[in-house]
Amino acid sequence: MTGVLAGIARHAAPKAPMETLDRTDVSIEGGIAGDFRGGRKGGPYKRQVTLIERGDWHAAIAEVGASVPWQERRANLLVDGLDLPQAGGTRLRIGADVVLEVTAETEPCERMNALAPGLREALTPGWRGGVCAFVVAGGAIAVGDPIRIEP
Repeated sequence: MTGVLAGIARHAAPKAPMETLDRTDVSIEGGIAGDFRGGRKGGPYKRQVTLIERGDWHAAIAEVGASVPWQERRANLLVDGLDLPQAGGTRLRIGADVVLEVTAETEPCERMNALAPGLREALTPGWRGGVCAFVVAGGAIAVGDPIRIEP
């Protein structure tokens, strides 16, 4: 089963605006290049990279009747056509080289309700808010790259 990397985003500081990119580098030491959450501090960092499914985002914003761009979820990667795994330890390959390991669900925070009332709750069921991962193998990624679950 293969999906497509539909979006890339990063933010330089905790409350900084999200910047969307067409391509970027991903590293074990820094996660998404230029993203403040990517740096590892003394071992595997459980939330180095975050991913969300396009279908889950659209369902959540439709549920609350909002029109909010995906990057406002503050996820790094938007995935289309692939159900993200709901189990820690599962590995995802993006493009030829990048491998991420899922660690946990990305739990929606109160900031989502500031975007649209009820959005936090709409992102809660079924891991709709996305997954957290750390980088196992780095490389370059670009919008349009294939993404798949590793066997």
